[in-house]
Amino acid sequence: MSSIGCEQSGQKGAIVARVVVVGASRGLGRALIEGLRSDGHDVVGISRRRPDGFDVSEWIEADLTDPVAAANSIDQELVGGVDTLICNVGIWEGDAFTSDYAFTDQSDVEMLEMINANITGTILLSKRLIPRMIGRPRPRIFLTGSTSGLPRSGRPEVAFGASKSAINGIADALREGYRKDRLAVTVLHLGYLNTEDGLDVPRDIAAARGDGSLVPVHDVVDTVRSISNLSSSSSVREVVLTAIDDTRF
Repeated sequence: MSSIGCEQSGQKGAIVARVVVVGASRGLGRALIEGLRSDGHDVVGISRRRPDGFDVSEWIEADLTDPVAAANSIDQELVGGVDTLICNVGIWEGDAFTSDYAFTDQSDVEMLEMINANITGTILLSKRLIPRMIGRPRPRIFLTGSTSGLPRSGRPEVAFGASKSAINGIADALREGYRKDRLAVTVLHLGYLNTEDGLDVPRDIAAARGDGSLVPVHDVVDTVRSISNLSSSSSVREVVLTAIDDTRF
């Protein structure tokens, strides 16, 4: 298998690619790393700290709350080209998604760090890595958005919602700026996820957690797999993936 481009692997229809996963140490990011590696892809993990007991040979430690330093460090440490960038960046206010959340009680510093990571970090990382993607057979970017960034989301978290709304603007601009280079950009608007159960837990069991109100990470991984295997002539602009019981959508 090659790390220098997309090739057919031994699995029928599967494509071998060099994939960079940002925010990869736990939850959805970890599931993406594990799932894509099991498919035979060459995967690079990026997170604030390298997790213990995680068998990934190539890992870069970078803190996107300091986006300039993080983007520069990643650019310097990463070797070679990139087929797929999965920018799974999404920190939120400390008491977000709880009944304790109140906008005016939020820390200015924490909100600025969150905006730096979610928006500025995504922009600068894309700026550094896109040159490594242009000319690859099927360059793709996945940006992890949120249903909180969609109109009439029903959520009160101001800074988080604003940062996820910004992802749509970033994606639209990248599509237009690199259309001639056939760069496909997909935003994954994800609802409430079950990030406690990894891929080692059977999907049906993971789907039952929270009485079926949470999306298993298995479903997100399979969505990324499906889109990644499309031809270079296709681009999925956005996916809204929510639990069936989520009455907001």
